[in-house]
Amino acid sequence: MNRRVVITGMGWVTPLGHDLESVWQRLLRGESGVAPITIFDARTFPTQFAAEVKDFDLRRFLGDRYAAHQTCSRNTGFALAAAEMAWRDAGLSDRPDVPPDMIGVYLGGGEGPIDFPNFVAAAIAGWDPEQRRLDAVRWAAVARERLSATTEFEQNPNCAAGHLACRFNAQGPNFNTLTACAASTQALGEAAMLIRRGDADIMISGGAHSMIHPLGVTGFNRLTALSTRNDSCLTASRPFDRTRDGFVLGEGAGILILEEYESARRRGARILAEVLGYGSTADAFRVTDMHEDGRGAIAAMRGALADAGLEPPDIDYISAHGTGTEENDKIETLAIRQVFGDYARKVPISSVKSMFGHLIAGAGAVELITCVLAIRDGVVPPTANYREPDPNCDLDYVPNEPRRANVRTCLSNSFGFGGQNDTLIIRAVA
Repeated sequence: MNRRVVITGMGWVTPLGHDLESVWQRLLRGESGVAPITIFDARTFPTQFAAEVKDFDLRRFLGDRYAAHQTCSRNTGFALAAAEMAWRDAGLSDRPDVPPDMIGVYLGGGEGPIDFPNFVAAAIAGWDPEQRRLDAVRWAAVARERLSATTEFEQNPNCAAGHLACRFNAQGPNFNTLTACAASTQALGEAAMLIRRGDADIMISGGAHSMIHPLGVTGFNRLTALSTRNDSCLTASRPFDRTRDGFVLGEGAGILILEEYESARRRGARILAEVLGYGSTADAFRVTDMHEDGRGAIAAMRGALADAGLEPPDIDYISAHGTGTEENDKIETLAIRQVFGDYARKVPISSVKSMFGHLIAGAGAVELITCVLAIRDGVVPPTANYREPDPNCDLDYVPNEPRRANVRTCLSNSFGFGGQNDTLIIRAVA
């Protein structure tokens, strides 16, 4: 359990773009990826905007290999593109000698978008107005004709992990977790544990999700979790701000290559950071609310610090879960105060969801990538759209402008519906 785990490659597909450097610069400028929804007609929805991935074409990333994956779902396409970037970034494209049974995949992968038009067409055709019920036989007749078996299969959350295994000949451990908004942080933490104990030398890990479809937006609207600022959508994501009214739904993927330290050194890999600590807990409270005292978040952060062998003052930057909902931001602030004590007011904290939106299962991975870049460049990304302080959120949220800082060690939080709490700690490698 004492093998060191490092990050050797990264890639992402985000609402702000598809390559590391240009997206990072847009984040530092505080740009927003939020706009009116174009994937479907959302005019009748309480929330009519989201952070969509624009101008995405999987063929640009896979080239001749595209044919094997051309029927994949939207979120799987994001995962494949991000993984292709990460694989190349890690210098693995020209390393056929890496044993395939020591390469694994661990994703926080969401379900693929439903084939909504054809599903609804079958439901309408199967409706019996006299009996006021769905006639399953009539429904099945239309569904059999209109629904695609491949599309239905691609809705399974594990499909992205399967595609990645095929693409990179990863014959080692293959897992997918869907613990809501904590999924990709959990995937990365557990992937690191697999390397620590010797089950793999390289793990392709992170997350991907797209819930910008009628059922996804309906569900979050019914939960009153989404911002409804249709008249000012560019500034609707307002983590920790007094006027916050919900999160902004996003989509995309973030993939990191985790590798055993000696393996990376043997092949002369560029080491970006080291994974030091991981903490994972459950609130055991309510499925849509954090515990009011922040007990699960507190335990996850303390667990990660203990795993890393660090104390709170060793942390130079906190990448907050920071969704922009009333309860999350208040309770996360409370939890940070409990864990960090007096140092809580000194450590910079920010939420890039203010610009990316909330990528759900993919959120934690893209946020960990921003931590690596913060270490590399010595700069903390801002929390955009922060204008009015909230007495319940009284810490340093790096409002609106990036900040130069000596960043060597970062803590990244992810908290999910169901009460899942996951925290990762990474550090620069000298």
